[in-house]
Amino acid sequence: MKLALAVYNSKYIHSSLAPWCLAAGLKQYAPWVECRVHEGTINQPVERLVEQILRQQPDMVGFAVYIWNRTHTMQAAKQLKQQLPQCKIILGGPEVSYNAAAVLQEVPQVDYILSGEGEESLPALCNAIKNHTDLEKVDIEGLCLRTAQGIRVSQPAILHDPPPDPYTQEYFDALQGRICYIETTRGCPYRCAFCLSGRCGPVRCFELEEMKKRITKLAQSGTKTLKFVDRTFNANPARATEIWQWIAQEYGKSLPADVCFHFEIAGDILKEEHFDLLAAMPVGAVQLEIGLQSFHEPTLAAIHRKTNCKKLAENIRRLARPQNIHLHIDLIAGLPLETYSIFADSFNIAFSLEPQMLQLGFLKLLHGADMRELPQEYPCRFDPAPPYQVIDTPWIDQNELHKLHKIEDVVEKTYNSGRFRKTIAYLLQASGYTPFELFERLSDCEIPEKIGLDDYTALLFEQALQLPKIEQEALRDAMCTDRMESNGTGKLPRCLHREDKSLKAYKTALNARFPQPNSTKRGVAVLYASKQLLWVDYDQPAHPVTGRRKANRIALDDLRKQTEGF
Repeated sequence: MKLALAVYNSKYIHSSLAPWCLAAGLKQYAPWVECRVHEGTINQPVERLVEQILRQQPDMVGFAVYIWNRTHTMQAAKQLKQQLPQCKIILGGPEVSYNAAAVLQEVPQVDYILSGEGEESLPALCNAIKNHTDLEKVDIEGLCLRTAQGIRVSQPAILHDPPPDPYTQEYFDALQGRICYIETTRGCPYRCAFCLSGRCGPVRCFELEEMKKRITKLAQSGTKTLKFVDRTFNANPARATEIWQWIAQEYGKSLPADVCFHFEIAGDILKEEHFDLLAAMPVGAVQLEIGLQSFHEPTLAAIHRKTNCKKLAENIRRLARPQNIHLHIDLIAGLPLETYSIFADSFNIAFSLEPQMLQLGFLKLLHGADMRELPQEYPCRFDPAPPYQVIDTPWIDQNELHKLHKIEDVVEKTYNSGRFRKTIAYLLQASGYTPFELFERLSDCEIPEKIGLDDYTALLFEQALQLPKIEQEALRDAMCTDRMESNGTGKLPRCLHREDKSLKAYKTALNARFPQPNSTKRGVAVLYASKQLLWVDYDQPAHPVTGRRKANRIALDDLRKQTEGF
């Protein structure tokens, strides 16, 4: 039997762990199956992956289905069934595990759905088909199918034994330096009303020494980012301590020094030893993603998220202080009991924590999540098409959510990009606005969907000048500094460029005092508000956390004194 395992990733840089876990399950429990993994992206035509699968001429095709690839996957299933009518189409993954009956009813091309974890259920299904077993009579955990009596749905399968090792040579051949993923645990200790992770069984920890071997193999594969997909990495504090200690000890040894390890953690349950460990990590070795969701305690209670907000904010500030870790924190707009103004308060608190990335996300009503299954308790309207994004709630209306989408775009382009950090800091200081008020004002203009950096810089410059108490030259100083520190060209965009007859003399004086390193590009800009010359030498890589280079400054008066003609 030939079986194709396929997935559409959201971007090429992302890999997918799921089909390789299933392939490992087949190798262990149904080794007679000839299995091949196929990966595509949603940015490619559906047909490209379909053609790749067709070349294998499989008897069965299994797709991993998520909210971002559901549309592509269903189109692919229909095309494959048309060209290979005898081929069995199997779906699995979170997007079909909790609405299997509806999918089987709506998409006749789909033969089976395996709900939950599939490393054992997929081989069991293959073995049953090989043995011509009546699938209506066999008990395969998670199997959902059509029967003579109607559609039969099973509860999602949950593994209790450690899953087999997915990291084969075929996996590494396909990885090619992309972001890779590892799970050292499954399950989640929380049961957030908007999330599915709490439905995946209790937290199960896999054998630690084996996990270290897998981490080492992945780190040595050529990837630059290794993401731990443990839903709450520090749910077991002692285990988190041991892994972080081991990474610190092996970084630059068995673990290459250019790999970044990404963890999703609960920020309010960190232990004292964690702060010491993380503060001592090499710069850029670790990224931490912390899901805040909200700082409004009634909202957190409504979604069953137990969080000590005061402790959480204090802990994030402590993590940020050494400036060696990339901090990514999340807010979700559209949660129950959270109005537009209450969300603004959460945003301002989150911004004050100074993360590298402040993600403004929007509530999605996922199949299987309490917020979708209990509409009377969680009343809201949402888009019926993936990703099922909230339209309005009793607490926030459609226009307010639309405004938040525009604010999100400005936050992404200015703050999260790292390209306008000093500009934002100046605008906040000069205008007296809160962070939310500032981004709200900056979102007033229409921004083209596709816009180059120089054009966006010009748009932001003009928009910022409309704010109260903003001085044009001080704004230009901040934007010039941002451009020089965050862009490797050393050139200013047209909107910041000034004709200055003294610039050549300034450069001559600068090079005499601070010789330019050989074969090094140097960016130079005159800052008129602060009366300084700013320069950046691009001989060193950007800071691994901020993505910026160090800018140097010297007073213009100092340069004039050493240059004839002034």
